[in-house]
Amino acid sequence: MTILPPDPDFTALRVTLARLRAERGWTFDALAERSGLARRTLIDLEHGHTTGTVTTWHTLAHTFDVPIGHLLGTLCDDHTPPGAASS
Repeated sequence: MTILPPDPDFTALRVTLARLRAERGWTFDALAERSGLARRTLIDLEHGHTTGTVTTWHTLAHTFDVPIGHLLGTLCDDHTPPGAASS
């Protein structure tokens, strides 16, 4: 029997991106300039039109100066993350 993992919470990921950007007072243009990512990519990420790549999220983690786990950990906001139940 195959047990599938829960779906990732992409809404929480988008909310985290929007919150980090808002906390810094950055527009999409400012974030694009600081990260080197395209403005359209950032808008699409925040509005849920794309999920992005690991490289994109890695770049954003560095741009916001937060651990990548801070960003990607939100994918498990609506369920218990792997390994948490075994502690």
